Amino acid sequence: MKLTYDPRYNIAYLRFHEKADAVETIHVSDELNVDLAPDGTIYGIELLNANEQLQGEDKGKFVVVNEASDKHAELHLDVSTPVPGVREKPKKKYGK
Repeated sequence: MKLTYDPRYNIAYLRFHEKADAVETIHVSDELNVDLAPDGTIYGIELLNANEQLQGEDKGKFVVVNEASDKHAELHLDVSTPVPGVREKPKKKYGK
C-alpha cells in the first residue's frame, strides 16, 4: 500500500495494489474518485482537495491501528497549503 501526495495539484492517492493494466474510475464526489481493477478489487482512492481531507481531526497525522492488539503507528504528513490557484487535475495518471 502506498500513499502519495502532490502539493502542486493538492491531490493524494492511496494505492492498494501494483499497477493494473487498466482501471475503471468511479467518480464518487467532487473530491473523491475510486479506481477499480479489472477483477473488481479497489486499485486506489484519489483525494482531490487533499490537504483539507488529510489534515482532518488528526491534524495531518497518518495513524495505522491494529484493533486486535491496540498497537498503532503514526506518521506526520506534510500536507501544507498547495500552490495558490491550482485545483485542476493534472494530465498525468496518479497511482504509480
